[in-house]
Amino acid sequence: MSVSKDVLSKKNNVMKSRREFVIKSGAAGAALIVPGWMSASPLFKEEISRLIILHTNDVHSRVEPFPMDGSKNAGLGGAAPRAALIEKIRSENEHVILLDSGDIFQGTPYFNFFLGEVDIKLMTQMGYEATTMGNHDFDAGLENFEKQMREHGNFPLIISNYDFSDTVMHNRYSSRHIIQKGNIKVGLTGVGIEMSGLVPDNLYGNTRYLDPIKNANEQADILKHDEKCDLVICLSHLGYRYGNEKVSDIVLAKNSRSIDIILGGHTHTFMDQPDYYKNSEGQYVMINQVGWAGLRLGKIDISFERNKPAKCVTCEGIWVK
Repeated sequence: MSVSKDVLSKKNNVMKSRREFVIKSGAAGAALIVPGWMSASPLFKEEISRLIILHTNDVHSRVEPFPMDGSKNAGLGGAAPRAALIEKIRSENEHVILLDSGDIFQGTPYFNFFLGEVDIKLMTQMGYEATTMGNHDFDAGLENFEKQMREHGNFPLIISNYDFSDTVMHNRYSSRHIIQKGNIKVGLTGVGIEMSGLVPDNLYGNTRYLDPIKNANEQADILKHDEKCDLVICLSHLGYRYGNEKVSDIVLAKNSRSIDIILGGHTHTFMDQPDYYKNSEGQYVMINQVGWAGLRLGKIDISFERNKPAKCVTCEGIWVK
């Protein structure tokens, strides 16, 4: 299935919920800063480098917009409007990265009939650069997910706390990944939720669930300190928060090292603004999530300024219409 050029070129009407989130440093003439996000790489050649991070989560096979039935989501979402919005943002910005936080599958008849083929093809055409795995991505079995990614996907699956070594997915995933955008080096890792109780045993087979905090920290440390990444992002399908001690994005953030941004999923949380939590070393970690069904496209705009320990961050949740 393809998205036609005519559809992709249609002008999108978008409703923006925009906030700017900055924390000032204590230095004289203080720059805008999220503390702890200093680059580990050599100084940039340019005075200011800018990165746009676009992200989705829990799209759940929402290929078409919601029907015009008078419901609150009527006419919203859909792959073609999202693709056009992504194309527009790319045309206006030099360095753009597009990411997903899992639960690509399940939710509409497109999945029941095509088992994720349509979803992965569309993500490939839109230029997604990485995803992690959600619990519903197991719904037609691990063999099906491997088949769809192998035959139709051209972007990596990033997850550090699922051990697929004794499964068909053994060579279809990475614990970490690096993307270069101009002179900005972005490191990615990912974590998934515990399958037991959510996914039938036969669907995940010999997949081993590992401690998400321990494994995300290990990979983030490598990305930040060994690979000298300027920014480390964790794609998470743990869920934003729970009323008990279950591991969540907030728990991960508070116990993390070397992670700058957690892009979450699973709980379908519409965040009008990201949260910041101090990690185990007293540095700030951003958490963001954009609901479900492709209703919003997350947009994080980060400016890195040479010779100043600062990053200016602006976030938007753009309704896809």
